[in-house]
Amino acid sequence: MKHPALERLAERHSLPAGAAEGLARLLAALEAEPSPPTTVTLPSEAIDSHIADSLSGLDVPDLRVAERIADLGSGAGFPGLPLAVALPRAQVDLIESTRSKCEVIERLAEAAGTSNARALPVRAEDWGRAPAGDGGAAEPEPSSGRGTYQAVTARALAAAAVLVEYAAPLLAQDGVLVAWKGARSAEEERAAAAAAAEVGLALEGVRRVVPFPDARERHVHVYRKVGPTPERYPRRAGMAAKKPLG
Repeated sequence: MKHPALERLAERHSLPAGAAEGLARLLAALEAEPSPPTTVTLPSEAIDSHIADSLSGLDVPDLRVAERIADLGSGAGFPGLPLAVALPRAQVDLIESTRSKCEVIERLAEAAGTSNARALPVRAEDWGRAPAGDGGAAEPEPSSGRGTYQAVTARALAAAAVLVEYAAPLLAQDGVLVAWKGARSAEEERAAAAAAAEVGLALEGVRRVVPFPDARERHVHVYRKVGPTPERYPRRAGMAAKKPLG
């Protein structure tokens, strides 16, 4: 299935062979999904709002080479699913607390042909709390992803001061949080800097991105794991949003 706009995106981001076809199948499945957790489902709109916007994170070199990526608050699967298509060698875990949304993500992943993406029906705070594999011998899989990811992504999820508390426990040393944001806010960035310092992160840079011609005020914020995250973080579910560290 040929899709010129997707082929241009694949060329722009140097995606592997077959990526444009996988993204086209993803768009088709999203349009056909009976219960989509997004209002943007028409391919003519989703190609910009979902696909191009998600792929703009590939401007961050560390994201391209990450072996394990956690996408927080994935919703309908963005940016996690396009990243899984673009980075077939990476394991992409889409963290989404609403089980029905996880079921949609799994259907879309299957349609796109991505074997490297999985939806995890868990809150980010719970997934980052205990050391990986500390959930008891009776469990077949680790009950936590703490310290196991080279990159964490989040798009339109929460204020930056909240995101850093979600992400830091999940990141391995020197890993990066890549956060999609709109217009820059000095107040938000100051609060995030204080929160980041508390959890072992530091702002590395803010990149302006133009994923499609009409895109306005889009930025990607990159935080790096520069020190250990204290065991007391993340706090229990809901506390980061209710009482941000910054």
